[in-house]
Amino acid sequence: MTTKRHSRFTFSPARLSRWALAACAFAAAPAFPASPGAADTAAAVPPAVQQMAQEIAAELAQNCPVAPAGDVGAYNTCRQALFADSVLREHLPKFVLWGRQSKDPQATLRQTNLTQFAPDVWTNMYAPLFMFNGKHTVQWVPEEKRFLVRLEAAFRNRLPPGQFPYPFWHEEAKWSMYQSANAFMLWVDPATQKIQAAQFTDRAPNAPLQAVQPVQHAFEGSWLWTDAQGRTQPAVTLFDGVYRAENPYAKVLDRQYRDLALQLRESQCTKCHVPNNPDKMSRLVLLSTPAHAAGEIERLIKSVKEDRMPMDEFRLSYALPEENKKWLLERAEAFRATVSAAQAWEQQQAALRPRQLRTSASGGSPSPTEGWQPAAASSINQQKGTHP
Repeated sequence: MTTKRHSRFTFSPARLSRWALAACAFAAAPAFPASPGAADTAAAVPPAVQQMAQEIAAELAQNCPVAPAGDVGAYNTCRQALFADSVLREHLPKFVLWGRQSKDPQATLRQTNLTQFAPDVWTNMYAPLFMFNGKHTVQWVPEEKRFLVRLEAAFRNRLPPGQFPYPFWHEEAKWSMYQSANAFMLWVDPATQKIQAAQFTDRAPNAPLQAVQPVQHAFEGSWLWTDAQGRTQPAVTLFDGVYRAENPYAKVLDRQYRDLALQLRESQCTKCHVPNNPDKMSRLVLLSTPAHAAGEIERLIKSVKEDRMPMDEFRLSYALPEENKKWLLERAEAFRATVSAAQAWEQQQAALRPRQLRTSASGGSPSPTEGWQPAAASSINQQKGTHP
């Protein structure tokens, strides 16, 4: 979801407090060339990039500090801070690429499979899964022609299953790297100072920020599932913790996504746009949950209208049959309209009263994950998953 953005030149109290968070201030730097030479080193990092990294690191340490890995309250505090008017979000472009560091230490970003996310999706469901102590480094990486901001980090591996955007444990190696992650990597474009890609790794030189207690889950084959109480999971993908409990569009969004998902399946879209990336796309787009689809709905509609999706087994796009195209666009546009209405309602309420989010901790309806403990994961995973 997108929220109304403030001008970066507005001297609001929130922005002034960000500057106060930074350990030191830097003078305005001259424009930095788009492609610094390979001879440039970390010492040549311009003050503007150093300041950006300092502000992001301070913000993450303040709002997402190291806490017990299963602390849902700390997780939601981090989510709400990053999803709002945060420094991190301010430095994101229209979409950001995300994923783990390649197993091949010589692999470049171009050679690494990454997933594309809208800023609101990434700041809501992915970045808050990590905790930070504020320690970071900045360096120029000639091979990438980008600056690398590496932040010491730890992963919230003991959260309830419904707080992860999809079952990361569908692949053992992925879940293992998430659990043992010790750093968060931001790749910054030198011309725009936007974060073009972000990665996590378990191979950073720093020690783990806290001892890791691994959690094992069983993947039942579904990206969405129904828990023992009959509630759809993952709850985080249903805007839990982001929308207020009384948002009148929340239930409508769930129903309209189910209608959209049926049409996506009819059109063969769900064969590709799912987390296990069966076609091994280098730049994956997910449509497997309501929140993921909301972040990509504009691009989805545009691609279908221009006959750029779906694709066949040779990765060639083709036009859908007219009837299928009609129904898919109708469902997609209805979903888009409700997403916009839900966002507008949230923005309207923000100025009127404090947030009361859709979690038990904030006084809303009971959280779908309330009382969960890692040892009970098997009872949840035994529930047969159901697609929307």
